[in-house]
Amino acid sequence: MLHRLIEAHLNAVEKALDQLSDIRVDRYIEEALSSQRMNFRIRIRISNGNLLEVNEALQIESNTLVWVDYRYHYQDAQNQLIFRYDNTPHFPDLSSFPHHKHLPTQVIACTRPKLLHVFQEALTEQQP
Repeated sequence: MLHRLIEAHLNAVEKALDQLSDIRVDRYIEEALSSQRMNFRIRIRISNGNLLEVNEALQIESNTLVWVDYRYHYQDAQNQLIFRYDNTPHFPDLSSFPHHKHLPTQVIACTRPKLLHVFQEALTEQQP
């Protein structure tokens, strides 16, 4: 049985997906490694052909949900990056290290966005 905080997160994601229009969920994978650790992947196709891929590695630490690793990658139908949020530690000079956002021509500092915000951003973001 998964920890209640992980279950609550997954339920919120599923509820948000159910409320989105003009999308198709191509892949939805929950990989429970233990009751305290989960890997989660979603591949969402937007009706205009754009693609949003979500990858999260979650775990419980001190009764708190922690994102060990995440990547929210959004690209257009021609496979060109629109944005990607992640915490891969490869931009140590950013004030938000390791958290950052890739845009087509730059990388900027940011905090990890809530996944529901990423869904909304992907549905409203214009192609570059």
